[in-house]
Amino acid sequence: MSYLSSIWSFALVVGLLTIIPGLDTAIIVRTSVLGNYRRAWGVVLGIQSGTLFWGTCTSLGITALLTASQVAYNVVRWAGAAYLLWMGFCMLRDSIRKPREAEESTETSEAGDVPNEAGGLLAGWRRGTLTNVLNPKVGVFYVAMLPQFIPSSAPHLPMGLLLTCVHVVLGTAWSAMLVIFARSARRWIQSAVARRLLDRVTGAVILGFGVVVALSDS
Repeated sequence: MSYLSSIWSFALVVGLLTIIPGLDTAIIVRTSVLGNYRRAWGVVLGIQSGTLFWGTCTSLGITALLTASQVAYNVVRWAGAAYLLWMGFCMLRDSIRKPREAEESTETSEAGDVPNEAGGLLAGWRRGTLTNVLNPKVGVFYVAMLPQFIPSSAPHLPMGLLLTCVHVVLGTAWSAMLVIFARSARRWIQSAVARRLLDRVTGAVILGFGVVVALSDS
C-alpha cells in the first residue's frame, strides 16, 4: 500500500464514521442550539484533542494496553461511564429543577448563554476532551484500525500521526457544519419548553451511551 492510497483509504473509513450521529454530535448540536458558540467550538476542539490523544497513544504503542490488559480497559471504561452518566444526569436534573431559569434564557440575545451552561471556550474544550479521552471504544478503534493503514515501509509514529491529523481535519470540518446547522435551527427552538425538551433528549442519549460503555466488556 502506497502512502497516498493509505491516506485516502483511511480518510474514507474515518469520514464515514464521522458523519454517523453519535455522542459527539449530540453534545455539539445541543451546545450550539442553546446559543453558546464559544463553548460549542470549545467542545469541537476538545473532541479533536481527544482524537489526537488516542492517535498519538496508538502510534506510540501505548493504547495497545487497552486490548492487552483487561484491568486497564476496565479503568478507562468505568471512568468514561461514570462521566457520561454524571453529565446526562446533570442535564436531566437541570431541565427539571430550573424551569424559571429556562424561561429567562429566552430573553437573552442570540449569542447569550443559558444559566446551566456557564463557561466559554475552555469549559467546552474540557467537556469535549473528557468525553473523547474517557471513551475506551475510541482507543480500541485506533488499535484495531490505525496499524492497518500504515505501510510497512513507513515510519510508524510519523505516519500514525499523519493519519490521525487526517481524522482531526475531517472531524473538525464536519463539526463546523453541525455548529452552523444548529445555529440556523436555533430560531425554531426559542421557547423554554423546547430547550428543556432538548436537554432531556440529549441527557437521555448521554445516559444511554454511559450505560452502553458501562456494560461493554471489550
